[in-house]
Amino acid sequence: MTANPLPLTTSSPTSTNFHLPNIRRSLLRKPHSSPPFRFPSKMHFLSLSPNPNFKLLSSLPQFSHVVRLTNSDDFSTENNDFSDSILDFCVTRTLSPALTLQRGIEKIKEALENLKSEPPCFNLGILRIQVAVPPSAKALNLFWAQDENSLLFPQFYLSRKEISLDCTREVFGIGAAVEFMTSSSCSSGEWKSFKRCLSVDSPLIIAYGLLGAHFNRESSLLKHESGAFYCFIPQIELVECDGISLLAATLAWNDCTFQTFEHMICSLESSLLQASYRIGYTRNKCKKTCMASMLKKFGIKDDANIQMVRIDAPLLDGMGTGLGHFEPEVASCSSQFLIRLMPTIAVSCNVHYHTTEIYSTMQSCCNINAVWASLIIEECTRLGITYFCVAPGSRSSPLAIAACSHPLATCIACFDERSLAFHAVGYGRGSRRPAVVITSSGTAVSNLLPAVVEASQDFVPLLVLTADRPPELQDTGANQAINQVNHFGSFVRFFFSLPPPTDHILARMVLTTVDSAVHLASSSPYGPVHINCPFREPLENSPRNWMTGCLKGLEAWMSNAKPFTSYIQVHHSSVHINSCDDQMAEVIKIIQGASKGLLLVGAIHEEDERWAATLLCQHLSWPVIADILSGLRMRNFLGSFTDIAEKFLFLDHLDNALLSDSVRAFMQPDVIIQVGSKVTSKRVYQMLEDCFPCSYIMVEEHPHRHDPAHIVTHRIQCSVIQFVNCLLKAQLPELSSNWTGLLRTLNLVVSREISSQICYESSLTEPHVVRAILESLSPEAALFIGNSMVIRDADMYGCNWVKCTHNILPSQFSLKLPFQSIWVTGNRGASGIDGLLSTSVGFAVGCNKRVLCMIGDISFLHDTNGLAILNQRIKRKPMTVIVINNHGGAIFSLLPVADKTARGLLDKFFYTSHSISIRELCMAHSVKHFCIQTKVQLQDALLACQSEDSDCVIEVESSIDANALFHRVPLCAPPTFVSVNGGSVTCYREGFILALTFEDGSVGYGEVAPLESDEESLSIVEDQLRFLVHVIEGVKISYLLPLLSGSFSSWIWSNLGIHAHSLSPSVRCGFEMAVLNAIAAMKDTNLVNVIYPLMDKERENSERSSTIRICALVDSVGGPAEIASIASDLVDEGFTTIKLKVARRLDPVEDAAVVKEVRKKVGSQIELRVDANRKWSYDEAVQFAFLVKPCKLQYIEEPVQSGDDIIRFSEETGLPVALDETIDNFQGNLLESLGKFAHTSVVAVVIKPSVVGGFETAAMIAKWAQQKGKMAVISSAYETGLGLCSYIQFSHFLDLQNAEICKATNKENGRHVAHGLGTYQWLKEDVMSEPLRIYRHLNSGMVEASIEDAHRVLQNFQLRQNTICRSYGGEQIQTYQLAVKCKHFSFTFKVQEVGRKTHDNVVLFLHGFLGTGRDWIPIMKAISGAARCIAVDLPGHGESKVQVNHTVEGEQDPRLSLHVIADALCELIKLTTHGKVALVGYSMGARIALYMSLRLSNKIEGSVIISGSPGLINAVARKIRIAKDDSRARFLVACGLQHFLDTWYSGELWDSLRGHPHFDQIVAARMGHGDVQALAKALSDLSVGRQPSLWEDLKQCKTPLLLIVGEKDQKFKKIASDMCNAIEYGSNHRDDLQGIVKVVVMPDCGHAIHIENPLPLIRAIRQFVKNM
Repeated sequence: MTANPLPLTTSSPTSTNFHLPNIRRSLLRKPHSSPPFRFPSKMHFLSLSPNPNFKLLSSLPQFSHVVRLTNSDDFSTENNDFSDSILDFCVTRTLSPALTLQRGIEKIKEALENLKSEPPCFNLGILRIQVAVPPSAKALNLFWAQDENSLLFPQFYLSRKEISLDCTREVFGIGAAVEFMTSSSCSSGEWKSFKRCLSVDSPLIIAYGLLGAHFNRESSLLKHESGAFYCFIPQIELVECDGISLLAATLAWNDCTFQTFEHMICSLESSLLQASYRIGYTRNKCKKTCMASMLKKFGIKDDANIQMVRIDAPLLDGMGTGLGHFEPEVASCSSQFLIRLMPTIAVSCNVHYHTTEIYSTMQSCCNINAVWASLIIEECTRLGITYFCVAPGSRSSPLAIAACSHPLATCIACFDERSLAFHAVGYGRGSRRPAVVITSSGTAVSNLLPAVVEASQDFVPLLVLTADRPPELQDTGANQAINQVNHFGSFVRFFFSLPPPTDHILARMVLTTVDSAVHLASSSPYGPVHINCPFREPLENSPRNWMTGCLKGLEAWMSNAKPFTSYIQVHHSSVHINSCDDQMAEVIKIIQGASKGLLLVGAIHEEDERWAATLLCQHLSWPVIADILSGLRMRNFLGSFTDIAEKFLFLDHLDNALLSDSVRAFMQPDVIIQVGSKVTSKRVYQMLEDCFPCSYIMVEEHPHRHDPAHIVTHRIQCSVIQFVNCLLKAQLPELSSNWTGLLRTLNLVVSREISSQICYESSLTEPHVVRAILESLSPEAALFIGNSMVIRDADMYGCNWVKCTHNILPSQFSLKLPFQSIWVTGNRGASGIDGLLSTSVGFAVGCNKRVLCMIGDISFLHDTNGLAILNQRIKRKPMTVIVINNHGGAIFSLLPVADKTARGLLDKFFYTSHSISIRELCMAHSVKHFCIQTKVQLQDALLACQSEDSDCVIEVESSIDANALFHRVPLCAPPTFVSVNGGSVTCYREGFILALTFEDGSVGYGEVAPLESDEESLSIVEDQLRFLVHVIEGVKISYLLPLLSGSFSSWIWSNLGIHAHSLSPSVRCGFEMAVLNAIAAMKDTNLVNVIYPLMDKERENSERSSTIRICALVDSVGGPAEIASIASDLVDEGFTTIKLKVARRLDPVEDAAVVKEVRKKVGSQIELRVDANRKWSYDEAVQFAFLVKPCKLQYIEEPVQSGDDIIRFSEETGLPVALDETIDNFQGNLLESLGKFAHTSVVAVVIKPSVVGGFETAAMIAKWAQQKGKMAVISSAYETGLGLCSYIQFSHFLDLQNAEICKATNKENGRHVAHGLGTYQWLKEDVMSEPLRIYRHLNSGMVEASIEDAHRVLQNFQLRQNTICRSYGGEQIQTYQLAVKCKHFSFTFKVQEVGRKTHDNVVLFLHGFLGTGRDWIPIMKAISGAARCIAVDLPGHGESKVQVNHTVEGEQDPRLSLHVIADALCELIKLTTHGKVALVGYSMGARIALYMSLRLSNKIEGSVIISGSPGLINAVARKIRIAKDDSRARFLVACGLQHFLDTWYSGELWDSLRGHPHFDQIVAARMGHGDVQALAKALSDLSVGRQPSLWEDLKQCKTPLLLIVGEKDQKFKKIASDMCNAIEYGSNHRDDLQGIVKVVVMPDCGHAIHIENPLPLIRAIRQFVKNM
């Protein structure tokens, strides 16, 4: 067969010049008013070599139609024009996940049908359609499923890991969309050309092939040839990953040849049909035991001299001169691959199969016992059962020897039959295939009963082979002879007692017995089966004659590798249940009618069923109760968490919420769907029972009744997959918004409360251990949970919304999967504590994952023989075993028996307290051991074990009493939900009083009172307030904000798009104050009732104190007598607590004298506090402390300069201390920092809300203190009456909270806390027209602040006009057009301006590609008080216009350039200002700003370069970039802006931006460009490849530059560093230029800094402008 070579042609222009008017004509196949391609996809640009030596070969009849490229000449990249090398259309379209592999294929077929009706408008391109399918889709199974007469080639399987073939997770491919082959020596130039064929923006295009092989299709020859290669991009591809498989179809076409789009799509459909042949055959029939026949059938030979390669499409950007060093990823020598190139050409590597001649093996058996034992083991392996658990014994010798001698069998031994049997159960859990347990006779069999019961109750497949005495020895008193017939009773699915082996019985009876038993063990209902095997002596391999006639009829069986009896289940469709069935229609109707639906996901044992359950959650959109063993509680989200959280409602903490009577009363669903097995939580079960009568739909594949409460109304017997497949076809209405909204809030409240409870406890609690363990899990891991207390803790506290950071699939694309679940399992059939360690080890073998086992100490001790199995490490990954050692059975401490039984009896008969050393047990079995006592140690141990290649046991020390105490702290009942319906707000700022107005007219006031410092100056605060005034306009207020526990932080990020911690503390405090006061005004109540509303009857009937006590403040300026007199007067006024400012004098002795005198004057009944404000050295503080020790101070605040010395100071002096400035200086995790000060000598924390960052943070600190039994004292920072009114109410809230905590922990509610709000006495005047009154209470005789009075003052709040300096309610942006002419071009710029025109400082903002001047408005408004701010829409963008001034008719359009743009902007600057300007440029705008700073420095005062680059130096890289940008521009014009945006923002550069809560709105705003042709021209003309490199200019830089890059933007961080080095190198010899450049790395952001983290950027820009 021959092929006529034709030149490869493309529709791309042959010139590097870019002519926009001709683009559509060159690309469109037929005219369209708009592009007909409708895929909302990720689109990339694939490079096919333009080298004329690459040839397009015609396809051969029996092979798929394919674009084939060959090369026979050297290729020089440097001499080649790249403009023709870029495909203008390379699209990856991701379909929604498919329930099954078959459904995935159907989805791709449907997409191809749609594509035929609306084909893409390109002559040359590649389209990849991909869909996520369940993990049961295995690459090797698909390879074996292909028919030997298939005409579709190549076919391959590739594994890069040396793993047993039944659990390999790798790649299958069939057909070729594009081929590359060469017969010449593979020079570096050829690798460059081949690399260019795969150099694309998309990492999804992957080529596979052979190195060192010359493939000649015409002569049907494959031979070794050094340097030769054959590679291809498969048409159909299946990629396996942990928990996900990806099915993809790739279509390549070239309309300039006969490989047209229509031709190639038909070819792909044919290939898809061929690839899907016998799809249903793949899962159960393609066992590794069939490998011998398969290898023989396909004619595959092992050849270690040929290497298979996998070539990812590398990105060319920024590769510079490294282009010539391309190397493919070569499969290592330990990797496996199989590839069929033609019906007669196939090769493999490292695929070893040990074949045996069954007939000769049988003939060589020494006796009939060995014959029967060998038949049993051989048939097991043919059925895919290859894992044998062998217990030592004499009677079972024939079985043990046969198993250990079989080449496909894996055997493990243990002296304890009970542990061994549980190990087999674990293997069955992990693999869903039965393991075989082989035991001797007698009590060895009885020891298997607990494991058999567990397997039976939880539907785990298991095959038990028990050796037995022959019948003549039964009931005779023979040794180890017991009745083993039906020994396990009803707990087995099948029992058969074989006769003793004899050659008088045809041996095939043994085979059919095994086949039947395995079929019943592996079919629903799964479970254990028992074959009893009596043996007469000889039990060893002693020769005994036997007649081969017993093998009659086994000739065919012995000639192949198939089981004797194949059980075939015939289904009429892929799904057992039919949606048209009347009964199922009734169920769907019930579901469609639900208004308060609830989905309950119980324990799930298979990956595919977890996959189906995930899709069910997505389709139903119902609230979901996911049991800890469902796997859905452990979620690694793959996309935007905000989007996922809105679409899914997991009630992870319903068990805790049900502690509340009101929640139990509210939980009344009308329809409940349960998929999966039993549920762990007893409270959830009780709630379900209380819901009856309602529609309760239970879906289980087995027929057994799992309905202890007798409430199931509809029992559907099918798999979860079948049920979901039926339900996916139904249209379901949304549930009641009130039902879902309240449940979402409920879960959020409880979740935050639990997190707070765990974090507040600095010691290592068992709930914290559970949370830490679950958070450490990755999708590649699995979790085995023990019973008793451990699984209850996991179910109560376990959840894990974690961003997936593992390289499961390339990060540049989305599979439209919301999250990945994690495999979680446990022995919940009979829920015993026996055999748990052994089960977990078996589970690790079966699931082939890195397993973390979490069990209690009693469970561990109950199964210490499991350590002997753990130590064997057969065919599995390393394990980590977490032992929660509370030295007894902690669960009994939570049961009623603990309250009514003497402690001695509890310890002995319930707790079974012990002092056994787990460490020494581990040492005895040579297992690595860690002993953990702190949170940090636990974290370190978990990290260490993840990197270890050995098994580890982590022992976590705990105690029963501490565990009981923590579990008995009830959660605060969820508060009444404050609803704000669509409240949009308008902001007014008067001085530093912030006014928020809701649309209903409710107004809330907040005070911003910064303490002047470098970190928080008035200017910084003002900029942030100006920014807030802009971004908060029209934002909806969340009803969750009064909850405080993280609700403000979450809302600020999701609604305002800024990180809450980027706000200055005083700004955030004033902002939260205003919001809470506005909500209170809207609800016509006070602030206390908003953040601490009445809920239960018990609290409704309680009396609330309506006042708080105030601490007086005295500055110790003056003599002791004078200050003592002042203090005495304060006592006479009614103050019971006084704080003295100390460390104001040179000698601490003088301060001590003042304190002594005050104490003498006021008496012992008055509480005295002193505050040193960190002004003393350690020695001075100690000296003072010993002098005042007799004065009995309540505490001393911040006595020493270093917070690290506070506890040491208190321990040395015995003086109680309080924290103040120490808290203010905390960095990072607040609760972790507080945990260092849990010492009892720290008796109080003094909290200034405006310094710590608002009410939410203050509440968190206060709650931590109160949980630790410390005082939480609110202190003002000299705020006006407005701030004090809010602080008074907030202080009252904390007092109520403290009373609640004391009640819950059975502690006495100590003395009332006097709060530090006495600063009101220090104010000469107030901003309020009606002053706040703090006075002596008539009843108590003490100075107190009234909550009612504070609320009334806020209600009637009016500013005194003489205190207002200036007002700010937002600024209007001035927008106008400016016309500018320069050589060849006329520009009309859209200009937006804010700030005083007379301002000395003028800042010109330049946006990036696809942006507009509008992007800068929030930042411009923020700094408009310090500068006149101007932003322009650059040419081609927004509403700016560009016109070419032709001088000669027919002259080619000139190109835009940095020089042209810079000249135009200089003209614009002349028209707007008379002096120099500062530039702020981002990305493309940064390049322009840098160019102007370097080459037009006389016009520029300085420039802020944000994510900017000086360009490319390497000539090849420049050419490639030109070609890519030209291709992008053509794509933009042809396909439209929407599809281009989908492509542009799918790149790696935008990984961080895609996580922004406003990402969709940001992209949508990019649709506002008026002229797509002009935008495309800007993209092409201003390509970084076309513009001059500025690297050399940097060495001569004279203009101040501030280089700003994002912390997550690794590429531009490197560029900024190199730029700084270049400038500093050039300025080394010029003293006047020292420090001319500065690099600032902005935290918490990537490339788009001005969007992702604007507040730190505002501060940096303002400081830069100020310094100029």
